Order: sequence, then structure tokens, then C-alpha cells
Amino acid sequence: MVAQAGGTEGEPLAVVVMGVSGTGKSTLGGLLADHWHAPFLEGDTFHSAANVAKMEAGAPLTDEDRWPWLDRLGAALGEAARRDGAAVAACSALRHAYRARLAAAAGLPLRFAFLDTGRAEIARRMGARTGHYMPPSLLDSQLATLEPPGTNERALRLDAGHPPEALCREVQAWVETGKV
Repeated sequence: MVAQAGGTEGEPLAVVVMGVSGTGKSTLGGLLADHWHAPFLEGDTFHSAANVAKMEAGAPLTDEDRWPWLDRLGAALGEAARRDGAAVAACSALRHAYRARLAAAAGLPLRFAFLDTGRAEIARRMGARTGHYMPPSLLDSQLATLEPPGTNERALRLDAGHPPEALCREVQAWVETGKV
């Protein structure tokens, strides 16, 4: 059972794939969810219409914009993990306070897979994608907001430049061996 691998006996597994926009959170999150036969929650779908409109207009979100979004996503992640034994979410979770808010809303311990790579690569990816509301012009504000996870957080730092399948295996090994 997934929840037993890498966690306390009977503890649901809840993993948040985090990082700035364009690092591959949704791709990796989907792969992990498939591996664990778990629900995948796309954090972008939990934003309010007002948040989406603000980002589409090129304006960065404030903490006041983010709190309700983080509460909705965290609650859904906790519910899915408790119901199914495991769940995976994609969420920028840029600051420690955001990760703590997610965990509080989830009501269970979270693990964070932090996708990190250089600005130039992220900008290239953002410029190449279509149909996403997050414009490349917001990359610098996201990087300025980013607080990489500290040693006191259950987090694994990953090089987002590596192939998604390799990253998936790395997260699986980290979670399934219980080394958090």
C-alpha cells in the first residue's frame, strides 16, 4: 500500500509538486498520481475567476489572493488522500507560509517535491506553451517570491531540467523508502 511506503503506518500519502510556473509540476504530478493510482489535483483549477483574470492581465497575486486558493486546494488534497490513501497536487507553493497553509488545510503531513532549474530554461518553457493564463512576464515576480523549502520541511529538491520519468522515479524512491 502506498500510504505505508514512506509514511507512518496508515498515514495517507499527500505529495505536492511545487515550483514556479513552467517547471513541469503538472507533468510530474500526473506521472506520480498514475504510479500510485491516486487522484491528481491541478492547483490551477482551484483559483478563483478573479485570480485567473488578474494573472492573465499580468498582475501578480497577493497573499490575500492566495489564501482562499490554498485553503481550497489543501482541503481537497487532504480529503482525497484520506479517501484514497494517496493524492498528488501541483501547486506553486512558493513560500514557506503557503506550504504551511496547505498543510493546515489538508489536516495531514504533506511532502513537497520541489522542481527547480535556471531562469532561462523556465522562461523558454513558458514562452513555448500555449493556452495557459500565466504570462512569462510574471516569472520574475514568482522567482522573487520563491522561498525554497528548508531543512525543517519534508521536501525533495529536483532538477526540473531532467526528464519527467527520471524525476518521477526519484520522487517514488524518496517517498517509498521513507527518507524524508
